[in-house]
Amino acid sequence: MIKGPKLLVVATGNPGKLREMQLYLADLDLELRLKPDEIEVEETGTTFMENACLKASKVALATGEWALADDSGLQVDALKGAPGIYSARYGSTDSERIQRLLQELGNETNRGAQFVCALALSCPDGSIALQVEATCRGEILHSPRGSNGFGYDPIFYVPEKKLTFAEMTPETKSLVSHRGKAFQALLPQLKQLQAQA
Repeated sequence: MIKGPKLLVVATGNPGKLREMQLYLADLDLELRLKPDEIEVEETGTTFMENACLKASKVALATGEWALADDSGLQVDALKGAPGIYSARYGSTDSERIQRLLQELGNETNRGAQFVCALALSCPDGSIALQVEATCRGEILHSPRGSNGFGYDPIFYVPEKKLTFAEMTPETKSLVSHRGKAFQALLPQLKQLQAQA
């Protein structure tokens, strides 16, 4: 019988992402740890889920531990889904990425967009145990608002909350965001896995 995870190596070097994940998984008896810097995973997948699976599997094999990977990004309707899986590579800093996106959109009136989050959990042997995907619809503002969050959060506006991700408290963001929804879907499955331990 496969033992459920007690420690999860998170396949990211981003402490902001790790903090968010710790918030989502607070109810579980789990220790979360950033992946070692020397493990580099080339994201060669063509979808968020392919990349999440690649990262989880490679980090699990390299560390011999359970690994959780998230691949997420922003898809802008008027840009035919760009930046998509290239969201993190759209510039070298958050402000560069935001600037580039706003320039490409220009005065476009269709500002519809969605954030997508794919989560993959890999067993220590590199096989994928769980995968979930979730989205959050919103609009791209003409200029940044708010100082919380990271990435494209200051220009991603959620109409039903009348706030950008960067204006939300972490608690509100975790309820409505793509990552929050993905973790809500993952939690019961993770609990079941742990119960097998």
